[in-house]
Amino acid sequence: MSDRITHECGVALVRLLKPLSYYQEKYGSPLWGFTKLFLLMEKQHNRGQDGAGVACVKLDTPAGDAFMFRERSVKSNPLDKIFKTLLAQYNEKVGAGTIHPEFADTVKKHFDFGGELLMGHLRYGTSGGYNLSSCHPFFRRSPWPTRNLALCGNFNLTNTAELNASLTAMGQHPIHATDTQAILEKIGFFLDEEHEDIYRFLRKRDLSGDELSRRISDELDVTRILTRASQRWDGGFTLCGLIGNGDAFVARDPSGIRPCFWFQNDEVAAFASERAPLMTVFDLAAEQVREVKPGHVVVLKRAGAITENAFTAPLPRSSCSFERIYFSRGNDLDIYRERQALGGQLADQVITAIGHDWANTVFSFIPNTAEVAYYGLMSALRKRRRDEVKAAILEACRSGKLDEALLDELILRNWPRGEKVVSKDIKLRTFIGQEGLRNQLASHVYDITYGSISPGDNLVCVDDSIVRGTTLRKSILRILARLNPRKIVIVSTAPQIRYPDCYGIDMSELGKFIAFEAAVELLKERGQGDLLQEVYSLCRDEVKRGGSVNHVRKIYESFTAEEISAKIVERVRPKGDWKGEIEIIFQKIESLHAAVPNHTGDWYFTGKYPTAGGYRVVNQAYLNYFEKAEGRSY
Repeated sequence: MSDRITHECGVALVRLLKPLSYYQEKYGSPLWGFTKLFLLMEKQHNRGQDGAGVACVKLDTPAGDAFMFRERSVKSNPLDKIFKTLLAQYNEKVGAGTIHPEFADTVKKHFDFGGELLMGHLRYGTSGGYNLSSCHPFFRRSPWPTRNLALCGNFNLTNTAELNASLTAMGQHPIHATDTQAILEKIGFFLDEEHEDIYRFLRKRDLSGDELSRRISDELDVTRILTRASQRWDGGFTLCGLIGNGDAFVARDPSGIRPCFWFQNDEVAAFASERAPLMTVFDLAAEQVREVKPGHVVVLKRAGAITENAFTAPLPRSSCSFERIYFSRGNDLDIYRERQALGGQLADQVITAIGHDWANTVFSFIPNTAEVAYYGLMSALRKRRRDEVKAAILEACRSGKLDEALLDELILRNWPRGEKVVSKDIKLRTFIGQEGLRNQLASHVYDITYGSISPGDNLVCVDDSIVRGTTLRKSILRILARLNPRKIVIVSTAPQIRYPDCYGIDMSELGKFIAFEAAVELLKERGQGDLLQEVYSLCRDEVKRGGSVNHVRKIYESFTAEEISAKIVERVRPKGDWKGEIEIIFQKIESLHAAVPNHTGDWYFTGKYPTAGGYRVVNQAYLNYFEKAEGRSY
């Protein structure tokens, strides 16, 4: 994606189903599970670079010994920092003779992460800032193991203020305003209640302390806790939680917006935000990895029982299509095929844009995540060209005009030609605070391969999506114009992004979307500017009554997608002497669904949100735009 937007966060959870000594004997390392956690996180490092965190729970820890641990970092390369720090602690104790790796009990006793239950999180910050206190996992501590809770997730909720208000109504005093803290305290409240109910029932049975603790742990109903805690949650989420007694859970939102996959054998159960990391790290076939069902929670009890049950009422499935277009890594077989299909769906529009001029057109992509879609486009174009050549040869045979010169013309000199035209030169440093300096550097993030096209050629470049158009305007189109093509065609594998997201992606400010800017400009040019005030009044009333109508859609109703695209071209056209033509092609909604049939979540394209909170957010986003109020709309 040429415009940088925030990724979804990533989660990983590993539950060892055997003692640590088993892995030492079979795999030669008592840190087998710890290593698997690191690999799962490393294979998902694309999902979070603003921070990372890990947590561990040790089973059957003697009273008086610590049993729950956490390590977090928001430094550069946080995942590397965490694991290097922890391994340094381990190696130091090995060197001092405190830990003997061949004796797993010494690892468990003296290494904080020598436990059976491990959880990790990769963070892209969408709220709460970028300091350590906002980094997952969040902790809730108690001297009772069954009341300790560590929580991390890939999610955004649309109604954090409402949840915090409900906590206040319970008598709590929530300090942090983030959705993570609200969820932590919600689950923690009902975890406390569950614990107290069991404790009051059992304390009359004259049980020993150890037996009382064991019975509470056995009878703790995690599914019931999640059901009670989630009554007012509105958003998309995958949540991972560790309880101090050794129970764990992974829960997914009822619309299936956020992804989560898992597998289990007799040695381990493991979870991740993407399927391919599980396949790679544990050497699995695709059919061995399954999705966590929407609206379900997988509960891993301390004794080893694993169940998957519904914890909330189901909603129509609306899995995020952006996961398939951009966020998830493309080495998953299904995602790879879908991205190829996204490129292939654009072939007819591209052929029209170049006027069937195969001989004078070069095809490329804007690095690097659009590469697979580019291959899909090229495959479709070559098929179209083969069909054209076949028809021409058959016609020449019928007319008796087939000769060597015609074959040369048809096949050798008129075939879709791909080149590596654009490359990413440097990675912009995020610590640079001055916007002007950032923009100057951003204009040099991409570079061109001089000589890759001839002056006067058409140049077609595939991109994942176009959100704000900033990189097109400030960088890409400017450098492509240096090659002096006759025409530049930018091809987006995603449709026009017209509406905010509130379920995980950091794109909630309506006024920053290039498609919205173009539509507003068209309204003003055509004397329909009064509609902006009308929509403002409608949105204000809708927010007040808590309705579920997206009034922002009225902004776009007067225009075709092609008209908006043409206006976008005007807004992003670089200044200078180059006079060539620019065309921007966006994926059609129906083509998106044809290519990605099982991930129908498309609210950022269509304005059709899967939850009530989405409609509140889109209307509030317009109010913020109209009132010139910056910041998120939820």
